[in-house]
Amino acid sequence: MVDVVGHLGMALVWLAPAWFVIDQRKTAATFVAAGFWFGMLPDVDLVLSNWFPTIKHHGIFHTVLAVTLLAAVIGPLVGWVLKKGLDDSEWFSEAAERSAYSLGFVMVWVAGLAHVFADMLSAPDIAEAVEPLWPLYRQSFGIDIVWYNNPWFNWGLFVTGILLNVGLYYWLKPSTGSSTSATS
Repeated sequence: MVDVVGHLGMALVWLAPAWFVIDQRKTAATFVAAGFWFGMLPDVDLVLSNWFPTIKHHGIFHTVLAVTLLAAVIGPLVGWVLKKGLDDSEWFSEAAERSAYSLGFVMVWVAGLAHVFADMLSAPDIAEAVEPLWPLYRQSFGIDIVWYNNPWFNWGLFVTGILLNVGLYYWLKPSTGSSTSATS
């Protein structure tokens, strides 16, 4: 299990391909900025275990199935909030408004899956192993190459995610399409 900063960094890395898919640079920035917070989504089990003692960390919420179901419920709501909040804004293109619900689903889903993958890199050091393909495959997947409290990995992943997205923001300049003339 990676630390919180590492999970957010992994979500930033996994959301970075949006820069090549989303038609507008500022909309891609909105997608990444709103989506990376959902890199902590599977850890909802830590909160729910306070009320439901049968819920364990790295259990059902750390599966592709649970992340998909949560994204199917939460994602369209996030898309709707972005559409309503950023309507008539340059930060949410017209194409994004038409597909806001799908964009919301994808941003929550990708960030949630990034969390599960990050936990596979470090479990089972101080937590149980992750069974991401449950109920289809009931074996754990753990690569165990990262220690939970390794600040170099966690902060390195976070900084990498930020630099990657900032770099893509500036690298993918908006096309000008029309020439401007100086008026005197």
